[in-house]
Amino acid sequence: MENKTSKYLKYAIGEIVLVVIGILIALQINNWNENRKERIEEQYLLIQLELEFKSNLEQLDEKIAIREQMIKASLQLLDYIDNPSQRNNDSIIKYITHTINSPTFDPILNDLISSGKLQLLQNNRLKQLLSFWTSEIIQVTEDENAWRKLAADVYFPFLKAHINYRNVLANYWKTNRVNAVLIDKNQKTELNLTPSKYIEDISKLLDITDFEDHLADCATWNKLVNIQSETLRNRILEILKLIQQELN
Repeated sequence: MENKTSKYLKYAIGEIVLVVIGILIALQINNWNENRKERIEEQYLLIQLELEFKSNLEQLDEKIAIREQMIKASLQLLDYIDNPSQRNNDSIIKYITHTINSPTFDPILNDLISSGKLQLLQNNRLKQLLSFWTSEIIQVTEDENAWRKLAADVYFPFLKAHINYRNVLANYWKTNRVNAVLIDKNQKTELNLTPSKYIEDISKLLDITDFEDHLADCATWNKLVNIQSETLRNRILEILKLIQQELN
């Protein structure tokens, strides 16, 4: 009886061990399968993020370039104010046309945090950069909106009060400045807006003290935005580098 009992106990323990091993193997296979699914989803997410941030970088570079033109135009007009002998009406119109832009960075925002998909990413530095992304954009857009409001409320009304604004807008369309702010660069942008028939000496605008204040504002605000944008640009480059590392 003792031998039989011992055999039964060994058999029972063996059965239990086999069942436990089977459960552990099944759990391991399930975990492996879930991990495999998550890694596939992570790869898809990384590819999507790479496309989005490449697009964001392209747009940001474009806006930085527009602001650089605005800064240079403002400084050139200030130079004309300081050196009246160098003034040229055609150049003055051209540079004023540059200053009436209000470029804004409008990036693609992948809502990873609220969707919970951020946790799919294994790279902690990448997760950190993506979690800070929205707040860093806000720093840029706040300065953009400051100039946008100042231009709309003060600068544009000033120009309309002291020069024929039709001539500025005619030059805007003639030089295709509108193309810089279009979503689709291949879209037709024709507008047959001709200059005014009334002749004016636009150089007189440069003798109005308020004008140099507006130009100083234009150069200052857009330089501040570009400084912030360069920081944001470095963030995008780091994000793209980390994405590429993970994809590889």
